[in-house]
Amino acid sequence: MPHRLKNSNAPIGIFDSGLGGLSIWKELNQLLPNESTIYLADSINAPYGEKSKDEIINFSVKNTELLIKLGCKLIVVACNTATTNAIKTLRKNYSIPFIGIEPAIKPAALQSKTHKIGVLATKGTLSSELFIATSEQFRHSKDFIEVEGKGLVKLIEAGKIHETEELLIKYLTPMIKNGVDNIVLGCSHYPFLIPIIKKIIPEGIHIIDSGKAVALQTKNILLKENKLNQSTTATHTFYTNKDVQLLMDFLTLIDAKTNIVEYKNF
Repeated sequence: MPHRLKNSNAPIGIFDSGLGGLSIWKELNQLLPNESTIYLADSINAPYGEKSKDEIINFSVKNTELLIKLGCKLIVVACNTATTNAIKTLRKNYSIPFIGIEPAIKPAALQSKTHKIGVLATKGTLSSELFIATSEQFRHSKDFIEVEGKGLVKLIEAGKIHETEELLIKYLTPMIKNGVDNIVLGCSHYPFLIPIIKKIIPEGIHIIDSGKAVALQTKNILLKENKLNQSTTATHTFYTNKDVQLLMDFLTLIDAKTNIVEYKNF
């Protein structure tokens, strides 16, 4: 069903399988401080990376329809797994603009000097058609050391970021041994782990995530559609279907001053 774009003062909608997409929200808010936002944390169904493609599409459709109902003018799919598995379906079925997030393979490949690139991502992302197609463009000249970050999202969603170190050592060691000079974070939850990752990897290895690129693309689309908010008063509403206190803790972590609204039946 087609949907008309809302006016420029309408909010940007953002959804993720949980709290990881707040790393994307932070980049959006820094680049576009006049833009209002509505964030959906579908934490009760996290992690998406362990779900089937059909389940991921169904969750993404429900998230999209709620954001459209709430009056959003553009939707950011702030989840690598949802982007790589569902964004094609979303763009086909809804006329509202979508901005996706996928592992930053291209910038990593272009700047790598050792020609070895680590990719830490969920199973759902690593096995997706979009990821395979994107990485295939560079496999003739680059080696990718792909590691599934199993268990990381669950710990982050439980607010146990500092308990991820043991798993991160396990996942990053093969990359370090293989001589990677770039590590791509292929999940929007993983930027919350950067301080711990930096303790584990040698100096000189670059950590790449997609947050800034997503924010820039969002700005570009809003400019193209003439939908940038000219108002100076932005409002931010955050919804979760699980733990409101944990959501508030994460917002404190990224220094967000916002209006928190709990909702259920999502």
